[in-house]
Amino acid sequence: MKKAIYFLLIIAFIPTTISGQRKYAANKYFEEFSYKKSAELYQTIYNKGDNSYTVLSRLGDSYYFNFEYTLAEKNYQELMKLYEDTAKPQHIFRYAQVLKTNSKVKESDKWLLKLNKNDSRVKALEENTNYFVEYSNRDKTYINIHNLSSNTSYSDFGGSIYGNYLYFSSTQPKTEKDKKLYRWNKQPYLNIYKAKQSTDSIKILDVEKPILLKGLSTKYHESNIVISKDGKTAYFTRDNFDGKRLVGDENNISHLKIYKTTKKGNIWGEVKELPFNSNNFSCGHPALSPDEKTLYFVSDMPNGYGGTDIYKIAILKNDAFGKPENLGKTINTESKEMFPFIGNDNVLYFSSDGHIGLGGLDVFEVKITNNSYTKPVNLGSPVNSPFDDFAFIINDKHTQGYFSSNRKEGKGDDDIYSFKIYDCKENIKGVISDSRTGTPIPNAIVQLINKQGKPILTKTTNKDGSYLFEKVDCEKSFVVVASKKDYRNSQKNTKTLDINKRLITENIQLESLIIDDQIIINPIYFDFDLYNIREDAEYELEHIVSVLKDNPDISLRIESHTDSRGSQTYNKLLSDKRAKSTRDYILSRGISSKRIKSAIGYGEEQLLNNCNDLNQNKCTEKEHQLNRRSYFYIEKK
Repeated sequence: MKKAIYFLLIIAFIPTTISGQRKYAANKYFEEFSYKKSAELYQTIYNKGDNSYTVLSRLGDSYYFNFEYTLAEKNYQELMKLYEDTAKPQHIFRYAQVLKTNSKVKESDKWLLKLNKNDSRVKALEENTNYFVEYSNRDKTYINIHNLSSNTSYSDFGGSIYGNYLYFSSTQPKTEKDKKLYRWNKQPYLNIYKAKQSTDSIKILDVEKPILLKGLSTKYHESNIVISKDGKTAYFTRDNFDGKRLVGDENNISHLKIYKTTKKGNIWGEVKELPFNSNNFSCGHPALSPDEKTLYFVSDMPNGYGGTDIYKIAILKNDAFGKPENLGKTINTESKEMFPFIGNDNVLYFSSDGHIGLGGLDVFEVKITNNSYTKPVNLGSPVNSPFDDFAFIINDKHTQGYFSSNRKEGKGDDDIYSFKIYDCKENIKGVISDSRTGTPIPNAIVQLINKQGKPILTKTTNKDGSYLFEKVDCEKSFVVVASKKDYRNSQKNTKTLDINKRLITENIQLESLIIDDQIIINPIYFDFDLYNIREDAEYELEHIVSVLKDNPDISLRIESHTDSRGSQTYNKLLSDKRAKSTRDYILSRGISSKRIKSAIGYGEEQLLNNCNDLNQNKCTEKEHQLNRRSYFYIEKK
């Protein structure tokens, strides 16, 4: 966010006489926000050996506010080396910010944690130390990011959408005379433009040649216009300008104000200052709620939380307004919050460098419900970057929008970027059938599970065993889980691609737990010479429990068998204990003892292979384990 935005957010100054003394001059330029000039002067003073806190901090600040982050880092680093114990919080924070912008994330986090433990920025970092990876790998939502053809080598930033036009602000010179003035004064003068949205491309959103809103243009700043739905009323930001000159406070500082204008025919008519403005602080960045009964704005008025906060105010009848309300510490931090925009779904988008982000200003979203606000969510990459990202807006259909940024690949100080909303959906279908007979299974439950293990869709199969999940997000991994009474659950991994309306087929077979007169589960194995229930056996026995609970009209006979090792008498006793322990586990799960008709051990009497007394030394452990098993026979009432 270059010079144009800084003036928009904070203030403009009324020039005063500069002394010839270099340090005095540096201080005066700094206090008047002429950071390019103050950086030159402080650098000269520092080079002559003055490394005082004032010189180093203001040199770093001058580069910081002029967005020369490499030079800012160098001077803040020297400041912390000499004065870390007495460093002011704002300088520690700015040092952390430039480190992050310069891709030194871990070092940035280390310095941020040096702030007061009660600082909201410290608490946010402690709660989410993995934020940078998380925000850099957001689910695909904002795609086809495009640097608008209307961007210039100056500062261009959004904005609002009305009709088929994008309204934005720019410091591009109106005439050749203005261009010379710009170069001489090195101060941006913002004007409001509109540009028709281009419909030539399905994938890329662009605009046509911009048109200056001459009716609102003065020789000072105008920006951030928002227009009512009927197109008759607009609110915008302007310098404190009385029509002839800038009006300043007692320190000759001219603050920003919000103005209202109404349309007469095709021309914006009389401009009125809103009553809550002040000569002593700034108000700007107006935004309307969907019902147009509330105006949101940014201000540095007293008793806020940080540099600039977001406020709201009720719009009453007859050009009257309620009392400004700070949105509170859920939204506002010790730093800067700005550029509010309210979507038609009552979601607040805003920019902040106080909430944890990828660097500089990041865009956040908050849901508004009954005058309460959810915790801000960082939109992540590609909207956010290590630089300043702000002025996020989206159309009513939520299909496309714009944001502004001073990222490196831009054309000028600030550029406007368009985006499309990723809208790729696929369908997943299949048939659930019996694994033994191939018969389709009706009324089976099929769930679609996301990678976090959460069921997001549930269907019941039709008479032909079919199911269909519609409009599933593309490029995601899922698990399809099928279940049915008296069947073993089964699942299948699947993945959607980046092909809109593609159909994916995932057929699943379920194993019946009841075949003829038995409940069939995987073998219940026991460790050698033991009869306690193993963990893998517990898992299998739960299938028995489920069948019994789902079918209260059946009872069981349990048979248990051993291998041939040991005496026949001992094995008979061991298998009987195994049968009883199997029965006891089932009873412990709430099954009535009346439903277990018998639990008998047969020892080595019914071996499944040739691992008998004569051949037992020739058999492997795996072959012996096959004989250590249990059966579950059904008896119906």
